[in-house]
Amino acid sequence: MSISRRPASLRRILFAAILFCPLPFTAPFAAAQRLPTNVVPQRYTLKLTPDLQSATFTGVETIGVTLKQPTNAITLNSAQIAFQSVAVTAAGKQQKATVSFDKPKQQATFTFADPLPAGKATLDIRYSGILNNQLRGFYLSKARGQRFAVTQFEPTDARRAFPSFDEPAYKAVFDITIVAPKTDTVISNSPIEADTPGPAADQHTLHFYPTPKMSTYLVAFLVGDFKCTSGASDGVPIRVCATPEQVNLTHFALSTAEFALHFYDNYFGIHYPLKKLDLIGIPDFEAGAMENFGAITFREQDLLLDPKTASISTQENVALDVAHEMAHQWFGDLVTMQWWNNIWLNEGFATWMESKTVAAMRPDWHIPQVVAADEQGALDYDAAPTTHPIRARAASTPAEINQLFDEISYEKGCDVLLTVENYLGPEMFRKGVHAYLTAHEYGNATAQDFWNAQTATSHKPVDKIMQSLITQPGEPILTFASPANGQVSVRQQRFFLNPEVKPDLTEKWTLPVCFVSGAGQSCDVLTPETSTLKLPEGSFLDANARDKGYYRTAYPEPVYKRLVADAETRLTPPERVGLIGDEWALVRSDRASVGDYLNLLAALKSDPNATVIASVVGSASASILSGAAGGLAVVNDRVAATPDQRTELAAWIRRTFSPEYDNLGAPSPNDTPNKKQLRAALFALLGGPGRDPKVISQANQIAEHFMQDPKSVDPNLGQTAMAIAARNGDTALFDKLQQIYETSTNPEFQIGALRMLAEFENPTLEERALQFAVSGKVKSQDAAIQLAIALQIPPERQLAWKFIQSHWPQVHAELTPELGEILVASSGSFCNAGARDQVQSFYSTHKVAAASLSLKHAIEEINGCIQLRQDQEANLKSWLQEQPGIQSGSSPAE
Repeated sequence: MSISRRPASLRRILFAAILFCPLPFTAPFAAAQRLPTNVVPQRYTLKLTPDLQSATFTGVETIGVTLKQPTNAITLNSAQIAFQSVAVTAAGKQQKATVSFDKPKQQATFTFADPLPAGKATLDIRYSGILNNQLRGFYLSKARGQRFAVTQFEPTDARRAFPSFDEPAYKAVFDITIVAPKTDTVISNSPIEADTPGPAADQHTLHFYPTPKMSTYLVAFLVGDFKCTSGASDGVPIRVCATPEQVNLTHFALSTAEFALHFYDNYFGIHYPLKKLDLIGIPDFEAGAMENFGAITFREQDLLLDPKTASISTQENVALDVAHEMAHQWFGDLVTMQWWNNIWLNEGFATWMESKTVAAMRPDWHIPQVVAADEQGALDYDAAPTTHPIRARAASTPAEINQLFDEISYEKGCDVLLTVENYLGPEMFRKGVHAYLTAHEYGNATAQDFWNAQTATSHKPVDKIMQSLITQPGEPILTFASPANGQVSVRQQRFFLNPEVKPDLTEKWTLPVCFVSGAGQSCDVLTPETSTLKLPEGSFLDANARDKGYYRTAYPEPVYKRLVADAETRLTPPERVGLIGDEWALVRSDRASVGDYLNLLAALKSDPNATVIASVVGSASASILSGAAGGLAVVNDRVAATPDQRTELAAWIRRTFSPEYDNLGAPSPNDTPNKKQLRAALFALLGGPGRDPKVISQANQIAEHFMQDPKSVDPNLGQTAMAIAARNGDTALFDKLQQIYETSTNPEFQIGALRMLAEFENPTLEERALQFAVSGKVKSQDAAIQLAIALQIPPERQLAWKFIQSHWPQVHAELTPELGEILVASSGSFCNAGARDQVQSFYSTHKVAAASLSLKHAIEEINGCIQLRQDQEANLKSWLQEQPGIQSGSSPAE
């Protein structure tokens, strides 16, 4: 499953927003939530008849099971299901069941008068359910007067559609039939075997080929007026489907899917396991996308776009989401984790694989630089005391399981795999992946199975490295001495961003450390027992070649100064991104001065790579929305404490970066993707924390042209201009954006306009945006995000928080579990003790489902900001005083 990505979409607007803490679950408590192991399902035969107008459905279900021992009771999962009848046939004898419920556990138990013998048995169940409005299970989705019945089962919601053994290890075959209105399209995991009229005159019945063995959470069925664009790759039919008015936006995703399927066939050495692949955009969808076997579902904005008007970041997001979910078809669907505590292996691998695929498809997008920037967010998240190991100790309830889908599972999981692949080499790592998949296809596996395959294939200590990185929380900081005699002394300890948190000195890692060398890199393995590492020839020291190691670095001052001086000539762009990230981490932990950090950003001001400059720019909402770490926007929001300091910092930004923006010249159709994004990043810096009146004026003009004719403006610059214009906007602009949201059928424009409504800094318009978010006119999949965005924008933060408190019944009504976590996590944007205490007190009495851990992390974020400002504000003030001509009395226009 993808939680979407970056501010343009929901993982990675949403992903870093889903913040979690350690999982203090005990084995006895966890075991009490699991199903008994005596009954194993083999085959489900399902016939469902949804009624879209009444938002209900009926089901006829047969489950073939194997009983390991005699029993007179069978327990399975069920939620929001009403049973009409239950019977079992075993050893030629049929019995009716008495049904009892354990609603807190979402379990139903069928009890029989006579014991059932060990061996095969068949359950026959008649039941009904609701098409709920919770964006999970079998639910109702609406768009432009139409209704759709769609599914989202991961992790624990198949039980809302059919009684089932709803745990990933209980793989079975699914034989699915759907009775639907005759004008509606029906999509499921397998191709259609038969489509016959009836049983009513206005219905048709669709029977799908049986699936291979798979877990319940991967089952999907969708009913509604979907239209599809068709293609194929390696002999596999591929369709991208959407509502009728959006089918013209499916072509980009289709071409991406065609490329990815061929790429994965070759990479895994295993042909795509099913007979078809569908990708479907759903009008209402909580997550970003979901890897249902053969029927992948998406938020519309994460699948559909017009390449003529889509920004590069939007195209990247769609391509990465498509590649992510398709990687799951092998890694997660074909081979599935044994239990949810190893979900990181599914999600970390798909996150790692998505970048490899898109980098091969579009080298001009410089995806390795994007990966390096994403890693900084994971490292910052993992440097909090409330982080947790990649492999969670246990998780049993739906709430506990949902909390495992976080930055650690996705981003740290990806980064650990990147570290190991970089150490082994791409081809050796690929061979280990192939060995793992072939050994467990159509079955279940654990993380140990994966790293044992890598160890056996490579004959290197992958098991020790993976064990170290996966079972321990946090990350190390490697502190190097000056190199001498072909080696360098190094000290490792656990790293925390907050300097008040002291590490346990016994926590140490086994991990490969790769040095930049003339040949590219040279690696040595650091263990808890070693204190020196071998160096490649030459005196230049950068201990994170290609920025693929999962650790922070610190160097003696002469070594660091040389790194900065030679950064543009000796370091690759990902390594420069890592240099920026490491220095900001040292500032956060009070090991370096914010002035040194700003000097580094100034040294890189002319960098020609958009991702490097984006790291310089940063985002004031980095910890919640973008995943970016540090940057000038963060210094402006989290370190600067007075209007004068922000005014002086803005003057320095204009003086330092305006010439770089001017040097790019006017936009041209011949600009590379990198140049377009570079221009947009500098424009955002100057129009945001730089407060450049000239850029703000230009933004207003560009935004007006972009709204009138999106094809007349480079969309990368157009979308950036829209954000700047919105923050400085008036009622007329607000009205136009609201109209675009309410009338556009292009998800990029529609959701982009909605997000901009949350950006207005005018208090009257901010209040209007907040009211609109909970008015019922904004979909529940988006309402909480609007509030979360407002909490991230400094001028809006306090008003947004007061609104949430005073309108809590309306706000709470919009929250699903995932979106509730996002809202609570975004409360961590404050930077003072009074607000921290308010947040703690309010959410202690106004509970949000599955968000207790998010609240703990939000409080920690606030405390970290308080500490950062306490440590660094005076340093910032002194540094600003040393910069000529930028004192607060100077003119704002330079």
